[in-house]
Amino acid sequence: MLCAQCRQSAVTPGGTLCQNCAGARAQPVQSSQPVQPVQPVQPVQFVQPGAYGGTPLDAPHGPAWLRSPVGLGKAAAVAVAVASATDLLGIWSAWLTYDIADRLAGDGIGAVPMTEIDRADMILTVAGVVQTAAFVVAIALFLAWFQRARVNAEVFDPFGHRMKRAWTCWSWFVPVVNLWFPRRIMADVWEASAPVGRASHALVNGWWTCWILALIADRVGSTTYRRAETPEEIRDAVGQAMFADAAHLGAGVLAVLVILRLTRMQDEKARGGALAVAV
Repeated sequence: MLCAQCRQSAVTPGGTLCQNCAGARAQPVQSSQPVQPVQPVQPVQFVQPGAYGGTPLDAPHGPAWLRSPVGLGKAAAVAVAVASATDLLGIWSAWLTYDIADRLAGDGIGAVPMTEIDRADMILTVAGVVQTAAFVVAIALFLAWFQRARVNAEVFDPFGHRMKRAWTCWSWFVPVVNLWFPRRIMADVWEASAPVGRASHALVNGWWTCWILALIADRVGSTTYRRAETPEEIRDAVGQAMFADAAHLGAGVLAVLVILRLTRMQDEKARGGALAVAV
């Protein structure tokens, strides 16, 4: 019986191939390419969604990454609370001046000793310096916290912000737009940070209403006081300043609540991994 492959030689006993064909089939085929060693599969590293830090998200407003707002939030809340407490000092010092101006308006010059007038004027000046210093520190820490909260909110919702990131701080200092841009930015940050279905803006609206009222009252009171000459005019101007301080106090209290609430919402959302963004 001939070999089934070459059809020339006889097959080996019990087989279908000749001895030559059977030997050639038994040899391994030599490849011209060297065999590449199999690379072990590396395990995929899992990063918990919402964890602080990590790779920045390429958001529409620039790279954004989560950073804890807790430390800055506490510092800003304390600074705003201290600034609000100085408003109480301002109200008290203004009341002293108001009382003196009222007595002078009713009883005439000489009804109040000069020492009492000088003392009230000194207290009013010192209170103004203390209020200004506390306000500068408070606004610096508040803006640092607000900037961080805005970037965190971009991670939670990259497309839910109507204003550019640069407006987060600059909107407070640009005339006219500072009457509504900061509130709009805060509302967007609040919306992105709040749990689903619980983004009520009542607290934000109350805070912003008091803040605008305080700004207007402060501007009117300052202008009126600079122009005041008679005891009656001084009394009325100081009364307006007292109202402005009271409005600042209310805005400060609500600002502390906004800071604490928003900080807690962002911290809980980041640690819980409830990111509303597809990466």
